[in-house]
Amino acid sequence: MAAAPVEGNGAGLDVHTLFLHLAILLFSAKLFGSIFRKLGIPPVLGEVTAGVILGQSVLGLIPLSEAIKVLAELGVILLLFEVGLEADINMLMRVGLWSTLVAIVGAALPFAGGFIVSYYFFGLDLVASLFMGGALTATSIGITVRVLTDLNKHKERFAQIVLGAAVLDDIMGVIILAALYEFSKTKAVHFDTTVNLIIHILMFFLIAPFVANVLAKLLSIAARKTQDMDLIPASIMALILLAAYSAHKFGSPSILGSFTAGLALSRRFVIPFAAMLRLDEKLLHKVEESITPLVWVMAPIFFVSVGLALNLKAIDFSSPEFWTFSSALIVVAIIGKVLAGFVAPGSLKEKASIGFSMLPRGEVGLIFAEFGRSFKAINEVEYAVIVFVVAVTTLIAPIVLKLLLKEE
Repeated sequence: MAAAPVEGNGAGLDVHTLFLHLAILLFSAKLFGSIFRKLGIPPVLGEVTAGVILGQSVLGLIPLSEAIKVLAELGVILLLFEVGLEADINMLMRVGLWSTLVAIVGAALPFAGGFIVSYYFFGLDLVASLFMGGALTATSIGITVRVLTDLNKHKERFAQIVLGAAVLDDIMGVIILAALYEFSKTKAVHFDTTVNLIIHILMFFLIAPFVANVLAKLLSIAARKTQDMDLIPASIMALILLAAYSAHKFGSPSILGSFTAGLALSRRFVIPFAAMLRLDEKLLHKVEESITPLVWVMAPIFFVSVGLALNLKAIDFSSPEFWTFSSALIVVAIIGKVLAGFVAPGSLKEKASIGFSMLPRGEVGLIFAEFGRSFKAINEVEYAVIVFVVAVTTLIAPIVLKLLLKEE
């Protein structure tokens, strides 16, 4: 029987070729991750490096097909669900104000700095300058979370501030991208559209955890009545996908849906005046037992896909304009996020850790670059500059965090 084609990059991809690509991708991710761990470098960098080597930047063995993009999205959705499941909801609420301030400053400073450098110093037009600034705003929450988890620091107070800020950062990134999309088409600012999007996202964030908790409680009752705990893994996976879909329909990032579903199922989540909806330990243990192996397998696909998306061959490294523009934006990108860490309380080390945790742009910056190029808002040189800045900030953050957070 002939294998069905899988669409990717405009060409049919044989499903068995996809199997081969995934086999190479998964093995390479773990191999490079293990090598980097042995060298004292965060394994996530090894996984991104595997993608750079396998992808268009070096060997060109594996294209970033639509199938791999879907699996990568699934990987980061599962990762954020696990993060929500382990999050300390009380701590998140206590640091909510600081997370909000870090997110606002961490988005505003890079955006303003990127715009000013592009518009006033390098003479880009208004729309292109806005896209250059926008590409510097958001944080790659997947990379940040993975680095903090690898360093076993994800449950500390500063990490909870980072987690809340990174989620808010992602939401602000979506809002900025939507506003830029409208502006690039009409050359006018549509406040009503932007406000409507913000209201939808807030509604989702308020409603989703309660709905997810109720559904999980019904699932727990069904499993107990049927005496079949094997009902839980597939049902929880369905709940995660439903939450991700619902978040997208509300106009927010799909990872926000999986994160809120994880929060709703966490041991520390309690609905006021509804103690009977509290989930039992047996269910929670089964959820953790089911999700963890999936995260181990799927999350590396996401990090490799970040490397596959980078096209370092598109960069003209001999161009003085490229180096001056890139250097200026890298400085803005680093200073903007690091300064954001200093609005939070804590020691100098904690403040710096928050700032550098917010530094990776990863796939989020690349999305801005792709949108800007597809709208013809930025040219190939400006696109290459964004790709280079994304690569540098994504690679710097894990190394600096490793140095900052290493045990005495």
